[in-house]
Amino acid sequence: MSDAPHIPVLLDEVLEGLAIEAGEVHVDATFGAGGYTRAMLGRRARVIAFDRDPDAVANAAPTLAEAGERLTLVEAPFSSMASALADLGVVPVDGVTMDIGVSSMQLDQAERGFSFQADGPLDMRMSQSGPTAADFVNTADEAEIADVLYHYGEEPRSRRVARAIVEARPITRTAELASIVRRALGHKPHEKKDPATRTFQALRIHLNAELDELERGLEAAERVLKPGGRLAVVTFHSLEDRIVKRFLRERSGSTPSGSRHMPAQAAGRAPSFGSPAKPVRAGEAELARNPRARSATLRTARRTAAAAWTEAGVK
Repeated sequence: MSDAPHIPVLLDEVLEGLAIEAGEVHVDATFGAGGYTRAMLGRRARVIAFDRDPDAVANAAPTLAEAGERLTLVEAPFSSMASALADLGVVPVDGVTMDIGVSSMQLDQAERGFSFQADGPLDMRMSQSGPTAADFVNTADEAEIADVLYHYGEEPRSRRVARAIVEARPITRTAELASIVRRALGHKPHEKKDPATRTFQALRIHLNAELDELERGLEAAERVLKPGGRLAVVTFHSLEDRIVKRFLRERSGSTPSGSRHMPAQAAGRAPSFGSPAKPVRAGEAELARNPRARSATLRTARRTAAAAWTEAGVK
């Protein structure tokens, strides 16, 4: 298969966790630039890939042509994988891989508005439909903006930033918003991390309902994986990783009794996953090749023969 335009993070470790055998059916839940899909195809798997970004689907044409019947690309959020795979008649599957968050391809396109590294319209929509980030910051009240920045960006001074945003409205450009946040927080040019990063992360997660999508996607993966099927999830910040970690602990029966994360009605349920493997992070060699891997965490686990908890009405 031809080389991907962007480097898939923790590719060797993901492939090791998936342990793909020829003829298996695997789901690439976040197709993006197609790096994981091409590697799966290289292991002679059939791949069902998902992406809600029309650009990613359009750019996949060469890969689709090269792979032929071994690749099916579905333009839809990965939370819909259970119904989509059922419609395709390929349930259950041998593996599901999820690379969570915004892709390098999206970040690099200034016109998509995900990054303030280059000025562009304040958009941030993964599906390129519905309200934009500009719509939100220009219409939401100050308290709602502050809540979004606090919960999804872990911004400790969210109220100050929200007040500055409201006072500066209307805001239409990424550079404009970044400048507003920097002024509000007293940014110094020598600081390692730009304070606008937290605000951009928060708006993107909120606008695309990313954490809800992740939770539903994990439940969908639980439903579609066959006994012995492998789940591999790569996350890029603590909010995502905590969701994956909690899900696998609960579903593997590893959460201690009485935890606030373990619903009372789930006590005694048969584990739907085996004990998760230890989390994996990028080594120095990969970090030198791909700085984006610095914040990545991979978690993997194998499906058991037990019924999916969500099918039994257990959340």
